[in-house]
Amino acid sequence: MTTFVDRVVLHVAAGDGGDGCASVLREKFRPLGGPDGGNGGRGGDVVLVVEQGVTTLLDYHHTPHRKGGNGKPGEGNNRSGADGAEVVLFVPDGTLVTTTAGDFVVDMVGVGTRFVLAKGGRGGLGNAALASKRRKAPGFALLGEPGESLSVELEMKTVADVALVGYPSAGKSSLIGSMSAARPKIADYPFTTLVPNLGVVQAGDTRYTIADVPGLIPGASQGKGLGLEFLRHVERCSVLVHVLDCATLEPGRDPISDLDVIEAELAAYGGLADRPRIVALNKVDIPEGRELAELVRPELEARGLAVLEVSAVSHDGLRALGFALGELVTAARAAAPAAQPERIVLRPAAKGDSGFSVTLEQTPAGPAYVVRGEKPQRWVKQTNFSNPEAVGYLGDRLARLGVEEQLFKLGAHEGDTVIIGGRGDGLGEDAVVFDWEPMISAGAEFLPGRRGTDLRLEGR
Repeated sequence: MTTFVDRVVLHVAAGDGGDGCASVLREKFRPLGGPDGGNGGRGGDVVLVVEQGVTTLLDYHHTPHRKGGNGKPGEGNNRSGADGAEVVLFVPDGTLVTTTAGDFVVDMVGVGTRFVLAKGGRGGLGNAALASKRRKAPGFALLGEPGESLSVELEMKTVADVALVGYPSAGKSSLIGSMSAARPKIADYPFTTLVPNLGVVQAGDTRYTIADVPGLIPGASQGKGLGLEFLRHVERCSVLVHVLDCATLEPGRDPISDLDVIEAELAAYGGLADRPRIVALNKVDIPEGRELAELVRPELEARGLAVLEVSAVSHDGLRALGFALGELVTAARAAAPAAQPERIVLRPAAKGDSGFSVTLEQTPAGPAYVVRGEKPQRWVKQTNFSNPEAVGYLGDRLARLGVEEQLFKLGAHEGDTVIIGGRGDGLGEDAVVFDWEPMISAGAEFLPGRRGTDLRLEGR
């Protein structure tokens, strides 16, 4: 049964905003007390949070679809709807978030880091909020906006200072168990370690984390064995430790050839050439192992590598290894750029930017004027097209924004096709298609007068 997952595809959808309420206050002796419809509640966000105790993405492997709560609709007597429930997804430290196309979204590093992955839709305004001096009795309310929805890929990369790399059964798990309080699985067969293990080492005043990565074999960078699946866990480490088995019984293997194979796989994976290396010649508690370590040590030192003879069983050399790693980790931390305080960047709209565009395009249904922009497309989603007064309010908003003026400049005539929103071809599920009527209006049907007015409320 799978207990460790470090890469998943997650499908998230924030909650939709609640609809506003169109209501008129009715009390004894006040049959028309004015609009009192409340606003709809905001939809719940989907939020990622780095949690210290989370070490796998297994939960999202089993349930990859997550949705925020929808906002409640507004009610009469100026009662606003409740906001939708926020959905918090806890992820391990070092989780990289990208789109399914591979585009970067966010790197979740540091316990407590919080990122809103999908924003909930805003609630629609009730008719009480839409009332004004000119529009004293709106007979409509705005609809809630839909929440954002997207699919992302979560990829966990272990955050550690030191990574132990080497062949299967080289003694990496035994080393981390001897140097820290970690208790990884240890056995006398290859690929005992199936998931990265983390341990904390105290060397003098320096405390650092050490990761035991599953064993590498020739061809790991192309997917052989378990190497490709876990080489990503080495990327964030500051120091690499080559754990070389000096007591292997496999024919054709020795510490020098093992080192060359592992270095070739690290080079093929890429991005690790600048990490400082230490070679740990392991299993020197065995007489043959100590003899072999003394034999190959001069050649390794001739390559410019720091070499230590260690034993996870007898603890020989472990103290020296711990302090040597502590010095390298301290140097790496000092060389790392200081964390910059978060800056709030304000990007005002460019001068002359109207916030929308109108273009004449050829669509499958024929030539049409396509209106695009954040405001027009958002207003369309808020409009209840079964309410003529709400449609008229949309027309007023578009006219004030300058859409009608731009249509006139492009030579549009009454009855021409206009599309708001949609894909690049002017179509799509969120596109609204209509025949253009300049200065469209929709009056309240129960009494004549300007849209949004009621003669019975004049003078109140």
